[in-house]
Amino acid sequence: MNTLETTIIKHPFLKTMRSDHLVHMLKNAKEQDFQPGEIIFRQGDPANSFYLIESGKTLIESHDEKMSVPIQVIRQGEALGWSWLFPPFAWHFQARAIEPTHAIVLDGAHLLVTAEEDSEFGYELMKRITQILIERLQAGEKHAKGLENVF
Repeated sequence: MNTLETTIIKHPFLKTMRSDHLVHMLKNAKEQDFQPGEIIFRQGDPANSFYLIESGKTLIESHDEKMSVPIQVIRQGEALGWSWLFPPFAWHFQARAIEPTHAIVLDGAHLLVTAEEDSEFGYELMKRITQILIERLQAGEKHAKGLENVF
């Protein structure tokens, strides 16, 4: 087993995933580094990757030409990006590195097709992605409550 495979298998998002499901996650995986301030993906662009953050921090933000509103900080051991799972397959938010960040990048299109072909894998992946969605909603709720004091 190579180092990338070992790293992926140890990531908290994949903890307790069956080995036959891990094989799907490993296909087409690659490593990528991002520098502080670098955009990982832009709101509205086609969504096609899933990121397992190995080190560093990224900021999810709602962004338009006038301003960016921070939503949530994603840290080591967390996952980033689920928009590749749902039509219209475009990023709902922007992600930007806020410190040097190392990520494992998984092929979202491959994961989506595989999830449709292998329902057990698809169900397991959806359970894990749903947890991310819940965390994002809770982060948005906390952010909105913080804005109540502004207005």
